[in-house]
Amino acid sequence: MNKILEQLAAAAAAPGASAVAWKQATGGKVVGSFPMHFPAEAVHAAGALPMILQEAEDPITVGHASIYPFYCGYTRSLVDQAAKGDLGFVDAIMFGDHCVQVLSAADMMRLRMPETKVHFYQLIPSLRDAWSEENAVRILRRLIEGLEETLGVTVTEEALHASIALFNENRQLIRNLYAQRRAGTVSLSSSEMQHIVKSSMVMDKATHNRMLRELTAQLQGTGDGNVGKVPLYLSGHLCQAPKLEVLDLIEQCGVTVVDDDLYHGYRYVSTDVDTRGDPVLALARWYIGRNWGAPCPTRIDPKTDWDEWLLKAVGACGAQGMIVLMAKFCEPHYFYYPRIKKTFESNGMPHLLVETEHEMVAAGNIRTRVESFVEMIKRRNEVNTAAMA
Repeated sequence: MNKILEQLAAAAAAPGASAVAWKQATGGKVVGSFPMHFPAEAVHAAGALPMILQEAEDPITVGHASIYPFYCGYTRSLVDQAAKGDLGFVDAIMFGDHCVQVLSAADMMRLRMPETKVHFYQLIPSLRDAWSEENAVRILRRLIEGLEETLGVTVTEEALHASIALFNENRQLIRNLYAQRRAGTVSLSSSEMQHIVKSSMVMDKATHNRMLRELTAQLQGTGDGNVGKVPLYLSGHLCQAPKLEVLDLIEQCGVTVVDDDLYHGYRYVSTDVDTRGDPVLALARWYIGRNWGAPCPTRIDPKTDWDEWLLKAVGACGAQGMIVLMAKFCEPHYFYYPRIKKTFESNGMPHLLVETEHEMVAAGNIRTRVESFVEMIKRRNEVNTAAMA
């Protein structure tokens, strides 16, 4: 078990090295993408390795000259990596939805990586219009045509169906681990869950599936039933992975994280693709349906509220409160957070906002705030228990 987790952690920590090793072993090409809803199955069906580009741990240096300092750490890090030549192993970059900061980062990466093709396919952000599905299908077909032209291949329906089935299995394996962790039947820390999900974003899916099957078998019986700790829910961090030290710090405060909607977490695996019929139509419906599996503030969906969805998710997993991890300068999250705050306060559900940065972690400050939050929940539980006696 430890060996598999170490291998997944290594791929998550050094995605570039993992991709280079894959290229050397297979002679294939790597196609990078941005979060959060890119149909990576299409890249896999084209015979390439789909890889979600990751924020680096390195300090941002050269990239300062190319992007605003008030952009999020993820976009600044990507531009910095491009400026340093760290993404030279990527043969193409494709993405299908965006925020303003990602668009700006992509433009800077085009300038810094002139030999690498960077393609943008605008997937419709409005999900409930009569033309949403038709629009998504049209753009996805254009995306697949771009892949074929860029890689010099033909993407067949058979290949798409095979890739969809492979990716569905990966999502199901990870969701199964989430379910067992939620029930307390397996022991996995938040950092370990991040290694599992993040490595899935950068590794060959068949290899990752094999490792997950072995890991799942070895984890049976390792859980402690989440006894003696305050169960909490983590939300936020829509593009980049939360720093491991922040996740570890939270759990060191007497917390067990029972569920999340982090992108490097449940959000990534929330929705499967239909394996029947036209695979492009199935991918379009997956793109639209992801908002019902884990709502996203970058998308227009008047019938789905992230705040109400979160409140139900926290209650369903047995959490006694929620910690919101907000990446600094994430405009969609900034815009939506007041609704989350209002909904949780009006329903008497405790929550704590923790803002994170690329450059530093104010560990002492975060620890004090989390400890106070946990103590408040414990006191609240004592009062409620006494009132029921």
